[in-house]
Amino acid sequence: MSTKERTERKAETSSGIEMKTVFRPSDARVDYERDLADPGEFPFTRGPYSTMYRGKLWTMRQYAGYESAAESNARYRYLLDQGQTGLSVAFDLPTQMGYDSDHEMARGEVGKVGVAIDTLDDMERLLEGIPLDKVSTSMTINSTAAILLAMYIAVAKKQGVSPDKISGTVQNDILKEYIARGTYIYPPRPSLRIVTDIFAFCARETPRWNTISISGYHIREAGSTAAQEVAFTLADAITYVQAAIDSGLDVDRFAPRIAFFFNSHNEFLEEVAKFRAARRLWAHIMRDRFHARDPRSQMLRFHVQTAGSTLTAQQPEVNIIRTTIQALAAVLGGAQSLHTNSMDEALGLPTEHAARIALRTQQVIGYESGVADTADVLAGSYAIEHLTGEIERLAARYIEKIDEMGGMLRAIETGYVQREIERAAYDYQREVESNEQTVVGVNRFTLDEPATVPVLRIDEELERRQIDRLAGVRARRDRRRVNEALNLVEQAARTDENLMPHIIEAVEAYATVGEISDRLRVVFGEYTGATMEG
Repeated sequence: MSTKERTERKAETSSGIEMKTVFRPSDARVDYERDLADPGEFPFTRGPYSTMYRGKLWTMRQYAGYESAAESNARYRYLLDQGQTGLSVAFDLPTQMGYDSDHEMARGEVGKVGVAIDTLDDMERLLEGIPLDKVSTSMTINSTAAILLAMYIAVAKKQGVSPDKISGTVQNDILKEYIARGTYIYPPRPSLRIVTDIFAFCARETPRWNTISISGYHIREAGSTAAQEVAFTLADAITYVQAAIDSGLDVDRFAPRIAFFFNSHNEFLEEVAKFRAARRLWAHIMRDRFHARDPRSQMLRFHVQTAGSTLTAQQPEVNIIRTTIQALAAVLGGAQSLHTNSMDEALGLPTEHAARIALRTQQVIGYESGVADTADVLAGSYAIEHLTGEIERLAARYIEKIDEMGGMLRAIETGYVQREIERAAYDYQREVESNEQTVVGVNRFTLDEPATVPVLRIDEELERRQIDRLAGVRARRDRRRVNEALNLVEQAARTDENLMPHIIEAVEAYATVGEISDRLRVVFGEYTGATMEG
């Protein structure tokens, strides 16, 4: 492309916002007190805390989990020794979907994309030697979130740590599973009931625990634009807040423990603006729509993961550069915690070497770059303020349309949200294939050499060993106690009684993830997919 062609071409962000050659004051159109304010002040555009990273750096939370609980425990200890400041647990697909490792649906998937957890025995192994009153833990789990949270609480109690002393986050964002990921079990409405049961239980028993991490990450990974990521994530959040209020919970009792999980993609300026726009929009939603009065209820606090979908198997070392740019956008956008992807993740699970480089990327940004010294350092940039306003406007328009359809549940059930994401993903892929969009190493600047980075291989004997461990737990446990606990779970599911105390009793009896999930399947049924109307 010649200099003239590059100058004359129309540049747009993923959301279709034009990137002018020059932005001027008239493009920003912001009133400081109304639209920005200082960090820590409504509408929190510039960050939820007054000192931001001057007071404390973001939590460096590397997402990890593979094979068995023992192998994952070793990786966690390694990362903590390397300076990681919080755990982030990945679970395998059978655990995510409520199947035990010996179920036929689990065959070939045990320990492959995360750690296999069947019983409390596995959770005890996973967290062995990790002080749960000192380490914050994030668990990426949704359909079986109540069960895994119950196991975490049970392990803490065994360590002598009371539930009110544990801190962390359970993702617990079931709606995005219907939109973008697919690891659902039950239909949306009973799934929402489980979410609000967790809200109510944690408000009483685990006040330091974030009860949900509403995820735009997977929506973006499925192909959405930045504006769609904000819109659909906040529309999901609106649904959760309304469901909790409808169940009798006071908004200012549970809303301060709501957290969010966003993607940080390649378009640096748009990503910084996206985080700022999401904070401002959420502050107004909570204050004006739900009448939340506690400032903590109005703050959007979020974890960020760099974009896995941008990683390439070709020239994987280049992924270090992509991840650095994405991580810097997250920091300049005001993230509260961050995971940086490893360079080898397009080829397999991260090796220790690759995971260490990913963590060091955050540490260099935090300790060497100087960007942590000043909150929202890009505030006032004509381009950033214009992009922030445009993303907010586009996202608000989507939310308004979803409201007109009857809410997010209806939008999901008819397939509207899924179709919007599919269109965006198709447009992007078409641009890559036509070379309108450059992907370094894929459609430009290519090499014929194969990737040379080492790849982590999962031991194929893992599945057999995990099944043997599960059989051993089943043989040792008190079967009568297990059955009684499972019966109580099923009975509670048939009423409006909170499920969490009964699920905790079941996991403490060493009932399995699959057994508890099956009892809920009996009552709630299983989800088979959207109707895809329209």
